Amino acid sequence: MGELSAKSPSEVVDFSFGVPSSLPSFVLHPPPPPPEGIRIPIDDLQSVPLPANVTANYLPPASQFFYDLYQSTNHSNATKTYSKPIDNPALQILWQCPIQANKYTNHIRISAIVRNITHIPPDPLKPEKRVFWNPTIISLPYWAENQYLVVSRIVTDGNHQENVICEANICYVRSGKDAKAGEKPCTEDDLKLLGPAGGMRCASAPINLNVPPTPAEQCFGKFLTFVDVPGFHDPRIFWSGKGEPLMMVNTQSRYACFGLWMIDLRSLHSPLQNLLASSPRHPSLGPLKSYPTLTELTRNPPSTRASIEKNWLTFFTSSGESYIHYDLSHPTNTSIRGRTFAKLLGNGFTTTNLTDPLELPCLINDEPQETDSAKKGGTWHQATNSLRLILCNRSDPKCKSTDENTVFFAVIHRKFPNWLTLPMRYERYFMVWSAIPPFYLLGISKHPILMANETASGWTESENWSDDPTNVEKVSKFQSLHHISQHSNSTNATISMEPFGGKEFWAYFTYTVSIAYAWGRGNEEVGDKNVGYLDDEVVLAIGIDDKGQGFARAKAGDLVQCLRACPGRAEKEKMKMD
Repeated sequence: MGELSAKSPSEVVDFSFGVPSSLPSFVLHPPPPPPEGIRIPIDDLQSVPLPANVTANYLPPASQFFYDLYQSTNHSNATKTYSKPIDNPALQILWQCPIQANKYTNHIRISAIVRNITHIPPDPLKPEKRVFWNPTIISLPYWAENQYLVVSRIVTDGNHQENVICEANICYVRSGKDAKAGEKPCTEDDLKLLGPAGGMRCASAPINLNVPPTPAEQCFGKFLTFVDVPGFHDPRIFWSGKGEPLMMVNTQSRYACFGLWMIDLRSLHSPLQNLLASSPRHPSLGPLKSYPTLTELTRNPPSTRASIEKNWLTFFTSSGESYIHYDLSHPTNTSIRGRTFAKLLGNGFTTTNLTDPLELPCLINDEPQETDSAKKGGTWHQATNSLRLILCNRSDPKCKSTDENTVFFAVIHRKFPNWLTLPMRYERYFMVWSAIPPFYLLGISKHPILMANETASGWTESENWSDDPTNVEKVSKFQSLHHISQHSNSTNATISMEPFGGKEFWAYFTYTVSIAYAWGRGNEEVGDKNVGYLDDEVVLAIGIDDKGQGFARAKAGDLVQCLRACPGRAEKEKMKMD
């Protein structure tokens, strides 16, 4: 892949190593050595001996890293805290539901469509035969030559993991009503690769993204085969609250069998370092690196760790602090692994769980009265990174960020298996939580969300598209022509005639890998990449059938509409009675 180059020299000041020549040169000092056994330089990772008892290789956090729950929420200068999210007037927009749910699938369908991603650049040097999947995407700074950075997995034989990185652009079709300033129309070659809706295309050939192997210290029994599978998987890339381009990966663990590690992408991909050191308005060497080397994220105390850890997400407060969200609450789960999150202290170490013990669970499992077997048996999983959101429009001059109207949001999945216990459907929900301690859960999507061209496995084609009036009309005409009763849909002969002249299935299943604010929000700096407004667009990176990839671009307000308010915080007296 070529360098992430900035715009032409005529448009920006001439820089030497990212610093104007009129300023004194920086004197760079070597960083202090990392504590032994905590951070290991990439080049030395394979040769450095690890402590014998790696499960005890953690540090107890100092007392100043904990906040006192009642002091932080009830002192005289604190912002008013609502024990029930439904009572907060700033959140009322989240409960509004202008779209009617599909009567069969219970999904709501928004207007954004899933479009394709191709890793074949213009004028490729050689044919591309690899299959790419599980994309994760971030937008690049406004001064970059291209718009997005994409990391994707390659479909392999299963004996190793492989990932690539490229910079990419979105092209638009026809009138380009949804195009952003600076985007280009799709060429004939683009449409040949992406299809009639256009999409996202690598600007140069993807290159392999290599992370050195890590030791698997605790793989036993059925997990023993994982020890020798090289490469990382399930990468997530995102901007930190300080403007660092971070990547979280799942790979062998020092503390368990598989764990999660973090690294600054600039350490792996030097063009990104050069780009962030060339800001036209704020010349510097770029944001300081919190994760200059591959750093394992931990869970404190060690007794709370599982053999296989995955799907953690981070969130970043406006004050620059970082947190890890490990698990979601569960109404019937009485174990210690309900909703859990902790504060990152540095070097991957964390506090213990900071969830308010009086916070009531928010997830709902199968409704007792549910009779549709396709809606039963789903399990909840965290899916994407988080973004900070201000619940008003950027275009509104009166819109100001406050503690009451600022939240975090992320995608969570409800996963449904088929009769072989393989994935049949990943339902997309949005989870919203407060942006101030103690970070209460505020709401979760009342209905799973589909993009305009997505379908949900478990129902027929005509049932999936019953919320599309044009398709309903086509189906009705077909059924009338063939004398098919509306009440005969269960017969094999009738099912074989699906989709009754209407739309077909789009994919067997899709899942959301990451979310990022879209490119084109003016001259914002990288420190603002993680925060946005209701009228800002969000790019959702989407995996398709474990063998393909796409993306959708939707307004943040469309994604967090129609939420079900969480119950909030229980009263102490009631908790004692229970």
